[in-house]
Amino acid sequence: RELFDYLPLSNTASVPTRECHDPSDRADPALDSIVPADPNTPYDMKTVVRKIVDQQDFFEIMPDYAKNIIIGFARLEGRTVGIVGNQPLDKAGCLDIDASVKAGRFVRFCDAFNIPIVTFVDVPGFLPGTAQEHNGIIRQGAKLLYAYAECTVPKVTVITRKAYGGAYDVMSSKHLKGDVNYAWPSSEIAVMGAKGAVEIIFRGKNVEEETKRYEERFANPMVAANRGFVDDIINPSETRERIIDDLRLLKSKKDQRPWRKHGNIPL
Repeated sequence: RELFDYLPLSNTASVPTRECHDPSDRADPALDSIVPADPNTPYDMKTVVRKIVDQQDFFEIMPDYAKNIIIGFARLEGRTVGIVGNQPLDKAGCLDIDASVKAGRFVRFCDAFNIPIVTFVDVPGFLPGTAQEHNGIIRQGAKLLYAYAECTVPKVTVITRKAYGGAYDVMSSKHLKGDVNYAWPSSEIAVMGAKGAVEIIFRGKNVEEETKRYEERFANPMVAANRGFVDDIINPSETRERIIDDLRLLKSKKDQRPWRKHGNIPL
Protein backbone atom coordinates (compact mmCIF):
# COMPACT_ATOMS: atom_id res chain seq x y z
CA ARG A 1 0.00 0.00 0.00
CA GLU A 2 2.84 2.39 0.78
CA LEU A 3 4.43 1.61 -2.59
CA PHE A 4 1.23 2.40 -4.49
CA ASP A 5 1.06 5.75 -2.71
CA TYR A 6 4.18 6.84 -4.62
CA LEU A 7 2.90 5.78 -8.05
CA PRO A 8 0.70 7.62 -10.57
CA LEU A 9 -2.57 6.02 -11.62
CA SER A 10 -1.25 5.42 -15.16
CA ASN A 11 1.61 6.32 -17.47
CA THR A 12 -0.36 9.37 -18.66
CA ALA A 13 -1.09 10.72 -15.17
CA SER A 14 1.13 13.14 -13.25
CA VAL A 15 3.20 11.84 -10.36
CA PRO A 16 1.39 12.06 -7.01
CA THR A 17 1.92 15.25 -5.04
CA ARG A 18 1.45 15.39 -1.28
CA GLU A 19 1.33 18.38 1.03
CA CYS A 20 4.87 19.09 2.20
CA HIS A 21 5.88 20.98 5.33
CA ASP A 22 9.60 20.29 4.88
CA PRO A 23 11.19 23.55 3.61
CA SER A 24 12.66 23.26 0.13
CA ASP A 25 15.67 25.33 1.19
CA ARG A 26 16.40 23.22 4.28
CA ALA A 27 20.15 22.78 4.68
CA ASP A 28 21.65 19.93 6.68
CA PRO A 29 25.17 20.79 7.88
CA ALA A 30 25.78 17.12 8.73
CA LEU A 31 26.09 16.42 4.99
CA ASP A 32 29.22 18.57 4.83
CA SER A 33 31.12 16.01 6.90
CA ILE A 34 29.33 12.78 6.07
CA VAL A 35 31.90 11.62 3.49
CA PRO A 36 35.05 10.39 5.30
CA ALA A 37 38.38 12.03 4.49
CA ASP A 38 39.87 8.57 3.84
CA PRO A 39 38.62 7.50 0.38
CA ASN A 40 38.66 3.85 1.48
CA THR A 41 36.37 4.39 4.48
CA PRO A 42 32.73 3.52 3.74
CA TYR A 43 29.62 5.45 4.73
CA ASP A 44 25.89 4.79 4.40
CA MET A 45 24.37 6.24 1.23
CA LYS A 46 20.89 5.71 2.69
CA THR A 47 21.74 8.27 5.36
CA VAL A 48 22.70 10.75 2.65
CA VAL A 49 19.41 10.17 0.83
CA ARG A 50 17.30 10.51 3.97
CA LYS A 51 18.94 13.82 4.89
CA ILE A 52 17.95 15.25 1.51
CA VAL A 53 14.41 13.97 0.83
CA ASP A 54 11.16 15.15 2.42
CA GLN A 55 10.70 14.19 6.08
CA GLN A 56 13.74 11.88 5.76
CA ASP A 57 11.32 9.29 4.33
CA PHE A 58 12.90 6.85 1.86
CA PHE A 59 10.95 3.76 0.71
CA GLU A 60 13.58 1.27 -0.41
CA ILE A 61 12.85 -1.40 -3.02
CA MET A 62 14.57 -4.82 -2.90
CA PRO A 63 16.75 -3.96 0.13
CA ASP A 64 18.15 -7.50 0.50
CA TYR A 65 19.16 -8.03 -3.13
CA ALA A 66 22.34 -6.51 -4.64
CA LYS A 67 23.00 -4.41 -1.55
CA ASN A 68 25.81 -2.55 -3.32
CA ILE A 69 23.18 -0.36 -4.96
CA ILE A 70 20.06 1.18 -3.45
CA ILE A 71 16.82 1.95 -5.26
CA GLY A 72 13.51 3.27 -4.01
CA PHE A 73 11.03 6.11 -3.87
CA ALA A 74 10.99 9.35 -1.94
CA ARG A 75 9.46 12.79 -2.26
CA LEU A 76 10.96 16.19 -2.92
CA GLU A 77 8.67 19.17 -2.38
CA GLY A 78 5.85 16.64 -2.08
CA ARG A 79 6.38 15.06 -5.52
CA THR A 80 7.48 11.46 -6.07
CA VAL A 81 11.02 10.83 -7.28
CA GLY A 82 12.94 7.64 -7.93
CA ILE A 83 16.24 7.25 -6.07
CA VAL A 84 19.27 5.29 -7.33
CA GLY A 85 22.54 5.28 -5.42
CA ASN A 86 25.74 3.29 -4.99
CA GLN A 87 26.19 1.86 -1.49
CA PRO A 88 29.81 2.12 -0.25
CA LEU A 89 29.01 -0.17 2.69
CA ASP A 90 28.75 -3.18 0.35
CA LYS A 91 31.51 -4.10 -2.13
CA ALA A 92 32.68 -0.47 -1.86
CA GLY A 93 29.76 0.49 -4.11
CA CYS A 94 31.15 -1.37 -7.15
CA LEU A 95 28.69 -2.26 -9.89
CA ASP A 96 28.25 -5.96 -10.57
CA ILE A 97 25.78 -7.98 -12.62
CA ASP A 98 23.02 -8.07 -9.99
CA ALA A 99 23.34 -4.36 -9.18
CA SER A 100 23.24 -3.39 -12.86
CA VAL A 101 20.11 -5.42 -13.54
CA LYS A 102 18.41 -4.23 -10.35
CA ALA A 103 19.04 -0.55 -11.07
CA GLY A 104 18.37 -0.90 -14.80
CA ARG A 105 14.90 -2.34 -14.21
CA PHE A 106 14.10 0.40 -11.73
CA VAL A 107 15.20 3.17 -14.11
CA ARG A 108 13.02 1.66 -16.85
CA PHE A 109 10.08 1.48 -14.43
CA CYS A 110 10.44 5.14 -13.45
CA ASP A 111 10.72 6.15 -17.10
CA ALA A 112 7.55 4.21 -17.94
CA PHE A 113 5.55 6.18 -15.36
CA ASN A 114 7.24 9.59 -15.85
CA ILE A 115 8.84 9.60 -12.40
CA PRO A 116 11.93 11.85 -12.16
CA ILE A 117 15.16 10.10 -11.15
CA VAL A 118 17.78 11.38 -8.70
CA THR A 119 21.07 9.45 -8.78
CA PHE A 120 23.75 9.48 -6.09
CA VAL A 121 27.16 8.34 -7.34
CA ASP A 122 30.05 6.84 -5.42
CA VAL A 123 31.36 4.09 -7.67
CA PRO A 124 34.99 2.92 -7.98
CA GLY A 125 34.22 0.79 -11.04
CA PHE A 126 32.75 -2.54 -12.11
CA LEU A 127 33.46 -5.48 -9.81
CA PRO A 128 36.45 -7.42 -11.20
CA GLY A 129 36.73 -11.20 -11.31
CA THR A 130 36.34 -14.17 -13.60
CA ALA A 131 32.90 -15.01 -12.15
CA GLN A 132 31.57 -11.64 -13.32
CA GLU A 133 33.23 -11.97 -16.72
CA HIS A 134 31.97 -15.51 -17.34
CA ASN A 135 28.43 -14.45 -16.44
CA GLY A 136 28.48 -11.52 -18.86
CA ILE A 137 29.23 -8.35 -16.88
CA ILE A 138 29.62 -6.34 -20.09
CA ARG A 139 26.21 -7.35 -21.44
CA GLN A 140 24.48 -7.14 -18.06
CA GLY A 141 26.11 -3.83 -17.20
CA ALA A 142 24.99 -2.46 -20.55
CA LYS A 143 21.39 -2.87 -19.41
CA LEU A 144 21.83 -0.07 -16.88
CA LEU A 145 23.65 2.06 -19.44
CA TYR A 146 20.84 1.51 -21.96
CA ALA A 147 18.15 2.27 -19.37
CA TYR A 148 19.66 5.66 -18.50
CA ALA A 149 20.43 6.50 -22.14
CA GLU A 150 16.85 5.87 -23.25
CA CYS A 151 15.27 7.44 -20.18
CA THR A 152 13.38 10.68 -20.99
CA VAL A 153 12.26 11.80 -17.52
CA PRO A 154 14.13 14.51 -15.56
CA LYS A 155 17.50 13.16 -14.40
CA VAL A 156 19.53 14.85 -11.66
CA THR A 157 22.85 13.34 -10.59
CA VAL A 158 24.97 14.05 -7.51
CA ILE A 159 28.53 12.70 -7.32
CA THR A 160 29.45 12.37 -3.66
CA ARG A 161 32.91 10.80 -3.89
CA LYS A 162 34.33 8.34 -6.43
CA ALA A 163 33.25 8.32 -10.06
CA TYR A 164 35.69 6.11 -11.91
CA GLY A 165 35.82 4.81 -15.46
CA GLY A 166 32.97 3.13 -17.27
CA ALA A 167 30.95 2.74 -14.08
CA TYR A 168 30.84 6.54 -13.78
CA ASP A 169 29.55 6.82 -17.34
CA VAL A 170 26.78 4.32 -16.61
CA MET A 171 25.47 6.20 -13.57
CA SER A 172 23.44 8.92 -15.34
CA SER A 173 26.46 10.96 -16.42
CA LYS A 174 26.37 13.85 -18.88
CA HIS A 175 27.45 11.35 -21.53
CA LEU A 176 24.06 9.63 -21.10
CA LYS A 177 22.07 12.89 -21.33
CA GLY A 178 21.82 13.56 -17.62
CA ASP A 179 19.96 16.88 -17.29
CA VAL A 180 21.85 18.26 -14.28
CA ASN A 181 25.03 16.82 -12.79
CA TYR A 182 26.48 18.08 -9.52
CA ALA A 183 29.66 17.16 -7.71
CA TRP A 184 30.51 17.55 -4.05
CA PRO A 185 33.98 18.94 -3.22
CA SER A 186 34.95 15.43 -2.04
CA SER A 187 34.31 13.90 -5.46
CA GLU A 188 36.93 12.37 -7.75
CA ILE A 189 36.05 11.97 -11.42
CA ALA A 190 38.69 9.98 -13.26
CA VAL A 191 39.44 6.82 -15.20
CA MET A 192 40.70 5.10 -12.04
CA GLY A 193 42.11 5.79 -8.59
CA ALA A 194 45.31 7.78 -8.22
CA LYS A 195 47.51 4.91 -7.03
CA GLY A 196 46.48 2.55 -9.81
CA ALA A 197 46.91 5.23 -12.45
CA VAL A 198 50.37 6.21 -11.19
CA GLU A 199 51.59 2.60 -11.13
CA ILE A 200 50.61 2.24 -14.79
CA ILE A 201 51.85 5.62 -16.02
CA PHE A 202 55.18 5.64 -14.16
CA ARG A 203 55.67 1.86 -14.06
CA GLY A 204 56.16 1.71 -10.30
CA LYS A 205 58.75 4.49 -10.06
CA ASN A 206 58.38 7.21 -7.39
CA VAL A 207 54.88 5.94 -6.63
CA GLU A 208 54.27 7.92 -3.45
CA GLU A 209 55.55 11.20 -4.85
CA GLU A 210 53.71 10.85 -8.15
CA THR A 211 50.53 9.68 -6.41
CA LYS A 212 50.46 12.83 -4.29
CA ARG A 213 51.01 14.97 -7.40
CA TYR A 214 48.31 13.07 -9.31
CA GLU A 215 45.83 13.50 -6.44
CA GLU A 216 46.44 17.25 -6.27
CA ARG A 217 45.83 17.61 -9.97
CA PHE A 218 43.08 15.08 -10.73
CA ALA A 219 41.50 13.83 -7.46
CA ASN A 220 38.91 16.60 -7.49
CA PRO A 221 35.94 17.61 -9.65
CA MET A 222 37.60 20.68 -11.21
CA VAL A 223 38.88 18.99 -14.37
CA ALA A 224 35.48 17.46 -15.11
CA ALA A 225 33.74 20.78 -14.41
CA ASN A 226 36.07 22.61 -16.79
CA ARG A 227 35.13 20.15 -19.53
CA GLY A 228 31.40 20.47 -18.90
CA PHE A 229 30.87 17.01 -17.45
CA VAL A 230 29.67 18.61 -14.18
CA ASP A 231 27.31 21.59 -14.07
CA ASP A 232 28.40 22.84 -10.67
CA ILE A 233 30.40 21.95 -7.58
CA ILE A 234 28.10 22.44 -4.61
CA ASN A 235 28.26 22.30 -0.84
CA PRO A 236 26.67 19.03 0.33
CA SER A 237 24.40 20.88 2.76
CA GLU A 238 22.65 22.71 -0.10
CA THR A 239 21.99 19.60 -2.18
CA ARG A 240 18.29 19.42 -1.32
CA GLU A 241 17.62 23.00 -2.39
CA ARG A 242 19.52 22.62 -5.66
CA ILE A 243 17.78 19.37 -6.62
CA ILE A 244 14.34 20.79 -5.89
CA ASP A 245 15.07 23.93 -7.96
CA ASP A 246 16.17 21.73 -10.87
CA LEU A 247 13.11 19.48 -10.66
CA ARG A 248 10.89 22.55 -10.77
CA LEU A 249 12.66 23.68 -13.92
CA LEU A 250 12.49 20.20 -15.49
CA LYS A 251 8.85 19.60 -14.55
CA SER A 252 7.70 20.37 -18.09
CA LYS A 253 10.57 18.52 -19.79
CA LYS A 254 9.62 16.82 -23.05
CA ASP A 255 12.34 14.91 -24.85
CA GLN A 256 11.48 14.88 -28.56
CA ARG A 257 13.27 12.11 -30.44
CA PRO A 258 13.00 10.76 -34.00
CA TRP A 259 10.27 8.13 -34.31
CA ARG A 260 11.28 4.49 -34.14
CA LYS A 261 9.51 1.31 -33.21
CA HIS A 262 11.84 0.43 -30.33
CA GLY A 263 15.50 0.12 -29.42
CA ASN A 264 17.45 -3.09 -29.11
CA ILE A 265 18.14 -3.46 -25.40
CA PRO A 266 20.99 -5.90 -24.54
CA LEU A 267 18.91 -8.78 -23.18
